[in-house]
Amino acid sequence: MSSFNPLTSILNQNKLEGPKYVDWKRNLDIVLTAERYKFVITEECPKKPDEDATYDHVMAYDKWVKADEMARCYILVSMANVLQHQHQSMGSAYDILENIKEMFGEQNRAAKQTAMKALLNTKMAE
Repeated sequence: MSSFNPLTSILNQNKLEGPKYVDWKRNLDIVLTAERYKFVITEECPKKPDEDATYDHVMAYDKWVKADEMARCYILVSMANVLQHQHQSMGSAYDILENIKEMFGEQNRAAKQTAMKALLNTKMAE
C-alpha cells in the first residue's frame, strides 16, 4: 500500500483491535472491492496449471495468486501487531478472514441483534 493511496487511510484509521470487528470488516470489504481483490474471498483458487494448461488458465491462476497476495497484505496491515503475528503464516486471505471471523464473529452477531432491536423499536413518523 502506497502512502498516497486514500484507501490506506481507511485501514490505518480502522485497525482490527478489540471490539471493532464489524467496522474493520466493513472497511476492509470497501478497500478490497475498490482495489478489485475481493474475489479471492469468494472464489476458490483455480487449480495450479500443469505444463499442458491453456494460456487463459495460467493467466487466471496468476491473477488469483497475485490478488490473494495483495488481499493478504491489506488484511495484515490493518490488524494490531499481535494479530499480524498470529495470521502472517496462513495460506490465503480467505483462511485469515475465516480465523478472524471465528475469533470476533460473536461481536458481529451481537451488533446485528442490537441493530434489529433498535429497528423494531423505532416508531414510524406519522
